[in-house]
Amino acid sequence: MEPTGVLVVQHLPHECPYALGTALAAAGLPVHVCRTWAGDPVPESPAGLAALVVMGGPMAAYDDSPAFPTRAAELALLRAALDAEVPVLGVCLGAQLLAVAAGGTARPGASRQIGWGEVRTAPAAAGDPLFAEVPERLRVLHWHDDTMDLPAGATLLASCDRYPVQAFRIGRSAWGTQFHLEVDKEAVDAFATAFPGEAATAPDLQDAAPAELAALAPHRDTVFERFATLAASRATATTTRAFFTPRAAAWEERFAVDGPRYTAAVSRMRLRPGQRVLDVGCGSGRALPALRAEVGAEGVVLGADLTPAMLTAAAGKGRTGLLLADACRLPLPARSLDGIFSAGLVDHVPDPATALREWARVTAPDGVLLLFHPSGRAERAARHGRALDPDDPLAEENLSPALHTAGWDLDCYEDAAHHFLARAVRRTD
Repeated sequence: MEPTGVLVVQHLPHECPYALGTALAAAGLPVHVCRTWAGDPVPESPAGLAALVVMGGPMAAYDDSPAFPTRAAELALLRAALDAEVPVLGVCLGAQLLAVAAGGTARPGASRQIGWGEVRTAPAAAGDPLFAEVPERLRVLHWHDDTMDLPAGATLLASCDRYPVQAFRIGRSAWGTQFHLEVDKEAVDAFATAFPGEAATAPDLQDAAPAELAALAPHRDTVFERFATLAASRATATTTRAFFTPRAAAWEERFAVDGPRYTAAVSRMRLRPGQRVLDVGCGSGRALPALRAEVGAEGVVLGADLTPAMLTAAAGKGRTGLLLADACRLPLPARSLDGIFSAGLVDHVPDPATALREWARVTAPDGVLLLFHPSGRAERAARHGRALDPDDPLAEENLSPALHTAGWDLDCYEDAAHHFLARAVRRTD
């Protein structure tokens, strides 16, 4: 589940990411372009993506005609990205598609808007991860004659009199701009060449470009740098969510045969009634009933996972104590737990050493950590057609010193044919 970079859905040769592409490259994010104008297929899912960008074009976001044959596929991709909290940026047509994918509508505007013009940032922009510190009045390039109505819960970030929706955010990770913030001099010239009739309605379009771009560039570059930084910093978490989100609803049923193995593994923790325990990376919460049985009604059982859809699946099965959290940054006080259970997680976190230290931080002295997988290391490697990796963090020669450095002492290690289990005890500081 390694991130593969940023996918840019591009509808026409001249509708490139321009300054946005520069920011993504500076953040070390590979850019892959889906050229719908050349017949490239739109991916069915955002799996493996660090971010998704959908550019502009003359099509209509409300038009299912042959003039826009990829509309349905793009909307499906955007919906999947929203569900998995993949960072998304939609530009012009892309913004309208994003609004529709989130439950809003797109429609023709009152009149065509082309050329340099002002937008006003909304009060919410001051606290937005991308638009904070963008000035209250900003001159941008407009090139559109459609508009949109935002879905419930969307946050308006910028507007103007003729087109009230100019920039917005949906959830924590998706942004749309009706205007073309991505433009540089090359872009302005390319737009004018591609659409000479429309460009003629804005006579100062190219002559004014150097001065307009000089004023716009610092704010443009800040917004895109923030988007690229956000996408890069969340890349591993984004990939995890994109993988597990569409699988969450059927996850437990798919692996129902493993239920008794989880129960047996939990019993190896030797928990006592009244203790406090966390399943980190709990998924749909398969281990939570067994943990509850061990600590009793007076105990505390928590489940933490990075994927909201997994927690929704767990809640649907009546499981409680659920936390949306990164395994390396748990929202728990120091020494607040007596035990941590983790199945199949250590070798998938970006930094296993950091995870082990964080789990030690929240565990009281003499608390127990149990690492489990219903398949042994060799069995899993063979299933994926690869040899055992000597750098595998779960190999005993790697795991034991890593645990010790983090504050744990390994007291049981089993890498059997049909299960993996490692038990460690939190040292007294």
